[in-house]
This record gives sequence, C-alpha cells and structure tokens, in this order.
Amino acid sequence: MSPTTDTQTITQVHQLLAEHGYDVQDLGADVLRVREVTTGVSFQVALEGNVLFLTVALTTVPEAAVTPEIMRQMLAADNGISTSGFQLYSASEGKLAVTLNNFCTLQNMGSEDQDDILSCASYLMADLLHARQLFAEKLSSPENA
Repeated sequence: MSPTTDTQTITQVHQLLAEHGYDVQDLGADVLRVREVTTGVSFQVALEGNVLFLTVALTTVPEAAVTPEIMRQMLAADNGISTSGFQLYSASEGKLAVTLNNFCTLQNMGSEDQDDILSCASYLMADLLHARQLFAEKLSSPENA
C-alpha cells in the first residue's frame, strides 16, 4: 500500500472504532490508542502494510515470574485463549511485559474488513479477560495492566 492509502486506512479504522463506541486517539505513524469505554481497557492498533495488529498489555513482571510452566500454559491449545497470542517483551529493570495480540488483513475497508476489525477488538477483550483469570495468581504484580 502507498503511504496515502495507509493513512486513509488508519483513518478509516479510527472512524470505524469510534463509531462503535471506542475512545480512539491517533498516536501517529499509523498507530492508534483505543480504549474500550465500558471496561476502561486500552489497547494499541498498528497498521503495517495491509495488516492491522491489535495489542493489549496483560502485565509487567520480573523475568523470573515467567516460568517454563507458565509459557507452556500460554502456548497450550486448550488454554481457552482462542484467537489471540501471547508475546513477551523486555522491559526495564529485568522485567518482561506480557501482551496479548491479534491481527487481521485488510483488503479494501469494505464490510468484511470492518467486521474483521470489530471482531478482532472484541476477541482481544474476551481473551484478555480469560487470560487475566488464568494467570492472575501466577503472574500477579503491582504493575498489572
């Protein structure tokens, strides 16, 4: 996609989410901060080419808290996290940020793309709630997202 198309598409994503009750802020560089107003949960939406990535922070914990047992549970097919995937990012002072991520490929911002975007956002929120229940005790930290 050309830069003009990317800008128009992220603008269309912004408008779509806002029209469906999300509080949306443009952070620039094809990145949006989105807040689900009922729960207050914020997540980021980033457009790279024609792929829209949605990311929500689950928690930030000391590296030692993410044990092999927890990683196996994150990767398990039967963990109840049906549409999103976990990612770990290095954070400051020996900590790891644990995120949930989802994505969809945009074609032309028609009704199918719009349904995909809204579904991804909805699934991300559902997976976040389940992940918080699943890992609440195992990844408890005062810095929970």
